[in-house]
Amino acid sequence: MSVFVTLFLMLVVILIAAEIFTNALEHLGEKLKISEGVTGSLFAAVGTAMPETMVPLLAIFAGTENQHVNEEIGVGAILGAPLMLATLSVSLLAFFTFRKRGISGHFTPEKTGFKRDLDFFLFAFALAAIAMFIPHDMSYLRAFVGLSLVLTYFVYIMMTLRASSKLVQEGHATEAHSPMLLSRIGLPTNMITIVLQLGLGLGLLIAGAKGFIGGVEEASAILGISALMLSLMIIPIATELPEKFNSILWIRRHKDTMAFGNITGAMVFQGTLLPAIGIMLTPWSPRPEVLAGIVIAFLGALWLRLMIMRGQLKVWHVLINGGLYITYLAIALG
Repeated sequence: MSVFVTLFLMLVVILIAAEIFTNALEHLGEKLKISEGVTGSLFAAVGTAMPETMVPLLAIFAGTENQHVNEEIGVGAILGAPLMLATLSVSLLAFFTFRKRGISGHFTPEKTGFKRDLDFFLFAFALAAIAMFIPHDMSYLRAFVGLSLVLTYFVYIMMTLRASSKLVQEGHATEAHSPMLLSRIGLPTNMITIVLQLGLGLGLLIAGAKGFIGGVEEASAILGISALMLSLMIIPIATELPEKFNSILWIRRHKDTMAFGNITGAMVFQGTLLPAIGIMLTPWSPRPEVLAGIVIAFLGALWLRLMIMRGQLKVWHVLINGGLYITYLAIALG
């Protein structure tokens, strides 16, 4: 079977898995009476970010016999994921709503949660960038920065959960778009079947993403791409974009809070915990292509934060983030 047929089949698996997963997640949020922000920024973001989180960990701890290659893949995967989320993944929401909303149409994510996600990401990513310039012999200081990033994510979780009840009262409760898929075959809609369907959807997402990664890696080997560039550009495309079909499904249903929360919540998760691993377990130095990726990701998040601070987020605003990704490609490949 050719590489491209495999990629297509894995993409189909991921699309089916995304529908199963988002359907169950909506019912879980509705059952727990939590806000759309918690459902998107915590449950969906962490759940779908887990498979790609394994890539740098496996590379660092159980990769090839070449430690330098392992570290390159680890650093690239750690930084490539937030870069992809802050630029290309966000711009896809504009692409898939362009016909219905128009270039000047509006996105309406719940603003307090959206701002909170971006503020935490910007703080954490700035800290991770500074850590690149800390000498390696100052291991205690590097460890302190890494632990600070872990603590930052813990504080983020607490603040997100604390805001949930008020948002539910204000009308931002999670509501299921359609009946549970498992209920269509005669099963009741309860916590057991919701968890069962979540596990099924997440399992298919992981399997599809793994197969997709394998196909992309095989294709990249034919193209002759370095380990660092592979992990900065190709691996995030394979791991991040397919699973962000959850956001595309939600944005097409006008569930903007969950759609953006799925992306910005993953940005916080992967902008805190993963750089903490990189700072403490890899060289974590300011190589040009790595530093460019950090700057572009930071600018992408900052642009969204500035636009929402002005009071509205338009379709064309989000398309700018896609342009930032193209800018990064020009820098990295130039």
